[in-house]
Amino acid sequence: MANADAAADRTDSGGGDDDATRVDHLMDGLRAFGANYTEFTRRFATWLGLHSTDAAALVEILYAEDQGTPLSPARLSERVSLSSGATAILLKRLEQAGHIVRTRESTDRRVVTLRSSPDIRPRAEAFFGPYAERMAEAMSAYSPQEIGRFEDFIGRLRSTMDALLADEYRDGGPTVRDGGPTA
Repeated sequence: MANADAAADRTDSGGGDDDATRVDHLMDGLRAFGANYTEFTRRFATWLGLHSTDAAALVEILYAEDQGTPLSPARLSERVSLSSGATAILLKRLEQAGHIVRTRESTDRRVVTLRSSPDIRPRAEAFFGPYAERMAEAMSAYSPQEIGRFEDFIGRLRSTMDALLADEYRDGGPTVRDGGPTA
């Protein structure tokens, strides 16, 4: 909270931060948080003896379960940006390691649901428990209204990124206009 108060004091007291500088600071903070989260997942992978992509997929499976919306292999493929074939190989590794199970819970028996194994959940909770506690503590400094605005803000940023990836970057790089390469 001290950092948030210092930033508010700096901008409220006319500390020289213009809007562009504030946006730059915010974008820098978002990039740094993303890098830290990636590093956290990498360390989870090392801790479990997994490849970082496998650990990222496992985190997605655990998170989806926690949200009450377990993933299918196709949805996981989207979440970790892998082809269906690469996802199938990844899932086989996680299943052979005893970290996940595939179930058929739908009335449509063709639908496969990905679940964490009973053995991996306590390990994941042990690893991510301090993270969850510290994040909850950091967020408790903000009112429900502020958290609501943050949710809206992050949702808009995510929608913007999703649209960019689906449109401008669908072929791996930006679509260049005005005589340059196009998709």
